[in-house]
Amino acid sequence: MSELQDTSPAAPAPPSGGAAPEGSGAAPQAPVKPVLRAAAAKRANASVIGMIVALAVSIAVFLPVVLLNPAPKTGGYRPDINVGAVAQHAADVAGFTPAAPETGDTFRPNYARWESGSGSGVPTWEVGYLTPRESFIGLVQTRQSNPTWLLQQTKNAAVTGTRTAGGLEWELRDTGKGEKSMVLVHGGSTVILTGTAQLDEFTVLAAAVVKSLDAAPAPAASPGKPAAGNSFTLHRPGTVK
Repeated sequence: MSELQDTSPAAPAPPSGGAAPEGSGAAPQAPVKPVLRAAAAKRANASVIGMIVALAVSIAVFLPVVLLNPAPKTGGYRPDINVGAVAQHAADVAGFTPAAPETGDTFRPNYARWESGSGSGVPTWEVGYLTPRESFIGLVQTRQSNPTWLLQQTKNAAVTGTRTAGGLEWELRDTGKGEKSMVLVHGGSTVILTGTAQLDEFTVLAAAVVKSLDAAPAPAASPGKPAAGNSFTLHRPGTVK
């Protein structure tokens, strides 16, 4: 064998710190995971704890306020109005005893007043009632009714028939939009019930109105017209203005 043998050159060594060439069979190195230092971890935990403490303090501050101010009950404020007492005061200027129907606790009055009619020219006795189903019926009574005033009070509703209540026949009017009226001429005065309640509730209140009208003293033959400014409304029992 010759001293000058054919030898293959040695493979170059990979650079220091470099990755092994592809196909070399060497295992790939795992990715380096970031390490959170103790001080940074402490600061992060402190921020989270601070947010929790602030939220707890906010709840502790506002919770008593919410508990001390509960939501209003569905019944709401119910004024205590003595319709009969106001009717007696109104009789002095009305020239007749206004209707004060006895409804017990079923129909709750929320106002009772005498209006002198300085704007419309028709003095009126007015009472508002909340029905057992939380609807509304307004009572208006006068001895000086006229066709124009009647149409205004009934919202120009058309006459749709009659309805018997308290043994008397009432004229029934309906706007077709949920509001209706019952009209009665009796004992020298005109009474109008208007509202959004159901007809059965209208009938109950109308019967109580008739009973009150029949129990009232007969009106004077020629009552004087109340002077302008003699208007008052009852806010509490026995208090008028």
